[in-house]
Amino acid sequence: MTKCEALIIGGSAGSLEVLLKMLPGLNPALPFPVIIVLHRMPGKDSILTDLLAAKTQLRVKEVDEKDALEPSTIYIAPPNYHLLIENNRTFSLDASEKVNFSRPSLDVSFESAADVFGKNMAGLLLSGANSDGTAGLKIIAQQGGKVLVQNPLTAVVNYMPAHALEQIEADAILTPDEMPGYINSLTN
Repeated sequence: MTKCEALIIGGSAGSLEVLLKMLPGLNPALPFPVIIVLHRMPGKDSILTDLLAAKTQLRVKEVDEKDALEPSTIYIAPPNYHLLIENNRTFSLDASEKVNFSRPSLDVSFESAADVFGKNMAGLLLSGANSDGTAGLKIIAQQGGKVLVQNPLTAVVNYMPAHALEQIEADAILTPDEMPGYINSLTN
């Protein structure tokens, strides 16, 4: 990776705890956006946005259609839509069929980000109970991006990170405590 232009984080069951632990350590002047895609129950609520915003000095925003990606901002995928990134670096929301029983699907968002950012991105997979995210991380790796996976021993539900590590060689396997420092170092 020459220059990190985006970090996309995907997770499911048990990943909120990781985010709440990690976000306070992130550099408030990150020169790239952080995109968070979590498996969420349908329904419009700002609880997640407010919860994450309370833990960081970065701007936190739930994605709206056609939002442009900006540095030093954390974007949260809204429930019940697949989150896509367009070539002009705006977001697109898609209500097509669920993938891996999920909408938003981590695979869909990871693949979309890899198509736009290629080698200039990183994907981080957190705790969760299904295989969503593995196929997307493979595409990030094929495009030359960085593949980051939560250490399964630290995951509340270890299936998702363990499954990914069986299929892909990660650039880094991180505990929640190691994540902020690693993410901050992506600016070097």
